[in-house]
Amino acid sequence: MKDIFYNYIKNLQDKICLGLETVDGQSKFREDLWQRPEGGGGRTRVIEKGKVFEKGGVNISAVHGKLPEAMQRMFNVGETDFFACGLSLVIHPKSPMVPTVHANWRYFEMYDDQGNIIQQWFGGGQDLTPYYLFDEDATHFHQICKTACDKHNPEFYPKYKKQCDQYFWNAHRHEARGIGGLFFDYCKATNEMSMKNWFDFVSEVGNSFLEAYVPIVERRKEIPYSEAQRTWQEIRRGRYVEFNLVHDKGTLFGLKTNGRIESILMSLPPHVQWVYDFHPEKGSEEERLVSVLMNPKQWI
Repeated sequence: MKDIFYNYIKNLQDKICLGLETVDGQSKFREDLWQRPEGGGGRTRVIEKGKVFEKGGVNISAVHGKLPEAMQRMFNVGETDFFACGLSLVIHPKSPMVPTVHANWRYFEMYDDQGNIIQQWFGGGQDLTPYYLFDEDATHFHQICKTACDKHNPEFYPKYKKQCDQYFWNAHRHEARGIGGLFFDYCKATNEMSMKNWFDFVSEVGNSFLEAYVPIVERRKEIPYSEAQRTWQEIRRGRYVEFNLVHDKGTLFGLKTNGRIESILMSLPPHVQWVYDFHPEKGSEEERLVSVLMNPKQWI
């Protein structure tokens, strides 16, 4: 399964990078190949200073070796070997009218002393972070997520949508990071779902990513915006940074397993503001966004 999934994410990285380069029309992804001293490595691809995308990364990695002590405590296990691979992406558009997007699809294994698999699971999801809220965009993104889920189990979308709202919650701000999408983790084999079934589901979601995001970018990328709207985008990006550095499990996993810092922190936007005690104007589009982030909606 680890070989099947790693080959899948290598191909998916190529497909997504090509799709995003086509939308941008100017910048190309720069590629870095890197090795992890303890075992494994990855292929980082970053786009910067594009016509549409100010900064973004589409990264894959496959790492293995001894499970670090911090992760042993997290999983409540002793010394053991592990393998983890996945694709992680974050795209920060230049225009505040175009939303930031994040997605991640991953696979994990742990082994006994003889090298037999003792635990294995999939995880992942995709979510949207707008700066100005266009309801039709939110509905489109969620509809693509639901369609992918419904092909495998009609209970998946409501379950994983709720988990997304709960996971991407900036508790110290009492608001969501964005308008959600899907989040699933520890997807293990059961009587109803084999690991092959889980692979089929996760790859279905991964394959739907461009369909979920690119039409939104195309609709919004040419809309004019003011300096004040750009400032609002940078203030909201600050909340994005706060979530990634304080709460995000993927960031913490990378830091605790001696991951490649440049690849882990590529999710951070290049221009951000923290304005003291900032509040949007009453009745404004900025205030409407915040009210939705404080009370996640059912978009479908």
